[in-house]
Amino acid sequence: MTQAPLPFVFHQGTAPLLISMPHAGTHVPPQIADSLTAEARQVPDTDWHMPLLYDFAKALGASILVATHSRYVVDLNRPPNGESLYPGQSVTGLCPVDTFADTPLYADARHSVEAAEVARRRDAYWQPYHGQLRAELDRLQATHGRAVLWDAHSIRSVLPRFFEGKLPDLNLGTVDGTSCDAALAQQLLQIAQTAPGHTAVLNGRFKGGYITRHYGEPARNIHAVQLEMTQCSYMQEALPFDYLPERAERIQPTLQRMLQAALDFARA
Repeated sequence: MTQAPLPFVFHQGTAPLLISMPHAGTHVPPQIADSLTAEARQVPDTDWHMPLLYDFAKALGASILVATHSRYVVDLNRPPNGESLYPGQSVTGLCPVDTFADTPLYADARHSVEAAEVARRRDAYWQPYHGQLRAELDRLQATHGRAVLWDAHSIRSVLPRFFEGKLPDLNLGTVDGTSCDAALAQQLLQIAQTAPGHTAVLNGRFKGGYITRHYGEPARNIHAVQLEMTQCSYMQEALPFDYLPERAERIQPTLQRMLQAALDFARA
């Protein structure tokens, strides 16, 4: 019997930068997987290959926190009480019951996960990830005086459920300027806008999820930025969701420049 992975993989760095990857996990415990549809067991709504895309970040000295379990188990970028971050817009929940394509996750097409099961998943997977995130941010802030949290995400470039047309490639979110220093946010946007063949926006459709909103505290010298990237910038957007190295290598220099700017800001 294969042993279940821990809720996260963590690398502690030396620089005042923490990269969080809450949707990179693909593991679904067997007792949950058995109740999912065949489509859902492919976990199509994963932020695929994030550690590979950001493989240069360890050399920058960044700490890196990567989820191991699928967002279909529990969504680490949602509030623990399950409230909507985008009232009035279509969203998936803390323990989702539908895919981004608006198809049922569960074979029985259930409309919700039982409250006791939600609490169990929150305690088993959500809480450990956030406990580690909080501890590392506090350590970085205490050690360096200032810390930057980079919440790394990716999504299919066309998803009618959530937005019209094609999404810009680099979607920076600072919760309308509340989670991060304004000058840093503008610098990051300017770097993103120089990416050859890519488009960029600040606080567009994706302003930042729970992690950016909850942990970004500029008054405490903790600055949080979310980057939601189109998956076509570095991978196949359909099965088998392959990583495309040549495409990834075109966007990685821009990612590296943004992270270096965040680091320079944190060290200033």
